[in-house]
This record gives sequence, structure tokens and C-alpha cells, in this order.
Amino acid sequence: MHREYHKWFSPNLNRDMELLVFGHSGARVLVFPTRRGRFYEYEELGLVNALADRLENGWLQLFCVDSVDRESIYNRYIPPPERIKRHGQYEEYILNEVLPFSRLKNPQPFMISHGCSLGAYHAANIAFRHPQWFGKLVALSGRYDLSAPVAEFRGLFDNYYDEDIYFHNPNHFLPNLGDGIVLDELRRMQIVMTVGAADPFLNSNLALSETLGLKNVSHEFYIWDGRAHQADDWYKMVQIYL
Repeated sequence: MHREYHKWFSPNLNRDMELLVFGHSGARVLVFPTRRGRFYEYEELGLVNALADRLENGWLQLFCVDSVDRESIYNRYIPPPERIKRHGQYEEYILNEVLPFSRLKNPQPFMISHGCSLGAYHAANIAFRHPQWFGKLVALSGRYDLSAPVAEFRGLFDNYYDEDIYFHNPNHFLPNLGDGIVLDELRRMQIVMTVGAADPFLNSNLALSETLGLKNVSHEFYIWDGRAHQADDWYKMVQIYL
């Protein structure tokens, strides 16, 4: 299987960033890691192997990016406005550096946004905010409201709230989305979401699915048995949905 490692200095983040590319052609897949995860996590979890036949046959090409969660939304040592500001810089890195890089590597126009757990949030958030760049979203076991505490998981902004946080929480900004151009782009996109019946973030997924339905955005939403929030579950899911 074709595998490449890349590293460059990001002007948007003012630091070096790393990523891995798997496969040689096919639909481009932007892969976000889980909470505080690294660019090599998808491979370590066995999910690259789960897609080996599609990669070797040239049907998919994975671009597994790094995260800056420890510097942004999971950084409790800086105030919430700085957390969401750093998160916004990360989005600019993805849009203005990673996506152009992927197009240089592979001119295939079809791009999939994908991730598991918090990676599903990253994948959904950027796809819903910038749907013109994506043909499909595959979000597995995601959390789509980062501000509200759920079960043992705290809210990530310490009860602080501003416009930037609003526009980076899909369950906040999508219900009020009225831009016809953006909605048409969302209706064009293939959307697949999964969550476990016992996952603490089931209600977050239900709310997102309801919003998409009210906006006439077609999507597939699957509820799996149990918590379904581990690598073994995602291994099965990517083989079905990606």
C-alpha cells in the first residue's frame, strides 16, 4: 500500500504540522483524529487496514491530518476566547494548506470529510461550514455541541459563549441557517452519521439529524447497538459507510 509522510511549517498555525497519505488515487478523504489524537492514529487503530482493498485498488486516498486540540478546545490553560481562536486557525490550516495540498497530489474532485469521535465533530463542522469543498461526510460517534456538558464530559468553554463558538457548533448554527446557496450545497452532499444507542452523545446526534431533516438535507443516520465508540466498532463502520 502506498504511504507518504509529509511535514511543513504552517503559516496559519505558526508551527510545523505533519500528515500521512495512504493510497495513490481515487476519492480524496480528509481524516481527522479523535480527541487530542495525532496524524498516525487512524493507522494505529487499524482503520487504514480496514480500507486496504479500496486503497490498493485506487478507489480512496486518505489524508490523515494532525490535530491541535491540546492547544485549542482542550487547552484549559488559556481562556475560552483563545481556545476557539486557535481552533479557527486550525480550520484555516485545513482549508488553505491541506486541501490545496491534496488537490496537488490528486486532481480527483470528490472530497470526503471523515472522522471518529471528536474527529467526527471536526469533519462535520468543516463540511457544514464549507460544503462547497466536500462531496460526502462520514461522521462516526460524533459530538456536535462542544459547549454543553454531557455525562462525564465537560463543556469545553467553561460556560463562556460568543459568536465564534456559535458558528463552530453545528447544533447551534445549523438550525438558524437560511442561506439558500449553502443549503443547496448541503443538500448536494452525501451525509452519513452513526452513533451507538448507549453513546452519551446520542442526543447530540438525534438533534443534528432532526435539524438536517427540517432543512430538507438528505442524510443517512444509523444507531448501532451498545456504545459503539471504539476502534473495533469504527473498523466495521468504515467498511460499510466509507
